[in-house]
Formats: sequence, structure tokens, C-alpha cells
Amino acid sequence: MDSATNKPHDRLGVHLSDDMQAVDALIRTRMSSRHAPRIAEVSTHLIDAGGKRLRPMLTLAAARLCGYAGAHHINLAAAVEFIHTATLLHDDVVDESGQRRGRPTANLLWDNKSSVLVGDFLFARSFQLMVDTGSLRVLDILSNASATITEGEVLQLTAARNLATDEDVYLQVVRGKTAALFSAATEAGGVIAGASEAQVRALHDYGDALGISFQIVDDLLDYWGTDATGKNVGDDFRERKLTLPVIKAVAAADSEERAFWSRVIARGEQGDGDLQHALILLERHGALEATRAEALAWASRAKQAIQRLPADPIRDMLGDIADYVVARIN
Repeated sequence: MDSATNKPHDRLGVHLSDDMQAVDALIRTRMSSRHAPRIAEVSTHLIDAGGKRLRPMLTLAAARLCGYAGAHHINLAAAVEFIHTATLLHDDVVDESGQRRGRPTANLLWDNKSSVLVGDFLFARSFQLMVDTGSLRVLDILSNASATITEGEVLQLTAARNLATDEDVYLQVVRGKTAALFSAATEAGGVIAGASEAQVRALHDYGDALGISFQIVDDLLDYWGTDATGKNVGDDFRERKLTLPVIKAVAAADSEERAFWSRVIARGEQGDGDLQHALILLERHGALEATRAEALAWASRAKQAIQRLPADPIRDMLGDIADYVVARIN
């Protein structure tokens, strides 16, 4: 197989190439502003940074899998991408990030004000695109997802450095900041196609489980990552983020270990050797393997959900995407 299409999301992109081209064209049209050229400059910087366009692709795939032959799925896919891009712009300001996808962030190249306001513009554009479909139900799905994403981010602000944060709160954060848009993307595709309620539910469940698995893997790779995975080991540790591997290690910690986690995460007093010691504790309590098992379990749930949909090459590729998400930790 050609190396350009040996990844399932690449194969799905080729399968949906006409739709993806239409989405890209619509994105470029709608992200422009006659009065404020900086909007297009900031938007283009992030949108052209090499992202997989996975979320809008999921909307297109869900619609096509359910037999849709219209054009409104293009609007929805573009809306999903705008929501995702807006959240990234806002996240980089909140996290004071200097790099995303190997490039300087918009807030670093321009400023925080530009990033926040352009993110707001893209949110507004996404709602215009939803309205264009004429479907109140998809408007409800994607607007609820937008609110849930923000709730998840705000919850993370209060939970990220609090050692009392448990796995239930972590899952709530992940469902908000990541899985909500995955599930809304797939669910909206089914709704616009007029799919049955059972199929729409299956698409939602697939997106939810895929998004949770995706985020767990991302958090795990912060401690298991390599150059090949594109993750710098220890970034979350240095930013004092209480992700699932650390939550598991804290839950199993003795008093001395808990004092260590309190110092490096809660108080942010980190020094030479602390990351290495953290890795030792994660291994000691099996936190990394346990986190890996949870990522695999959520990927399996995604694949089970997709089996409730019609047999189709797209369904097979969606299942392969679930496998690919966790393949980085295998």
C-alpha cells in the first residue's frame, strides 16, 4: 500500500476526498473577513499547520455511512473544524503555550487578544454554518458540545493540580474537553442523514469512546512518548497536569510518595531528577500499564458501537481508526 494512505484516517480521507476538498474550500471562504484581515492570518496559521482534520472527517464519514446524498454535511464538517480551531486558539492562551504542531502558536506570533478574538469569530462562524443546514437538532448537538468543551476546560483549571482529583473527575474533564466534539461530530453526521435513532446513538457512542481513548493515549504518551510519537516526555509533568497516570499513582501512594506528588504537582516545586523519580513511581504502581489498559478498553467500546451500523467500507475504516489511536502505545 502507498505510504501516503497506510494510516486509516488517511485512507478515509482519500475515500472522502471530494467531500474534504469541499470542506476545505468552505473553511477558507468562511474564515475570511473583509474588515479584519488578521482573522484570516491567524486562522490560516493554525488551520494550515498540518492537522489531520479528523473531527470534520468523522462528520462526513457518519453522514455517508448513513446514506446521505445531500450537501449539508459539508457545512457541519466545516463548523466542527471551526469549533476545534477556536478551542485550540483559546487553549494556547490559557496554557500560555508557545508551540503547537511544531510551529509557534498564534498567541506567540501575534498576541493573546488576537487569539481570543479570532477564536470567538470562528465560534460565531461555526454557528452560522449550523444554521445554514436548517436543522435545529444539529444546532442543538453542536451548541451543547461547545458549552461542554468550555465546561471541561474550566473544570480542568480547578482539578489539574488538585491531588484530590479522582478518575471520575478526570473522565468528566476528558468527556468535556475532547470527547464532546468527537461524539457531536459523528452524531450530527447521522442526524443530517436522517439516520434512525439507534444509528444516531451508535454514532454518538463511537465518537464518545474514540475521544476518551484518544485523550487517554495522549496523556499516557507524555510519559511513554518518543520522537516517533511526536510527544516530548514530561511536558504534562512540567506543566503540573494531573492526568490519569499520575492520578492512579497518587491513589496508590504511601505518605512519602504523596508528599513528592504534592510538592511537584500541587506546589510546583520541581527540580533536577523529579521527572525521573515520577517515572519510577508510575512504574512501581503499574500506573502506566493500567492507563494503557483503559485506553484499549475505550477503543474496544468504540469498535463495538460501530458494529451497530450498516456494513460498509467506511465502517471498517472507522474501526481501524479506533485501533490506530491506541496503536501508538502498543
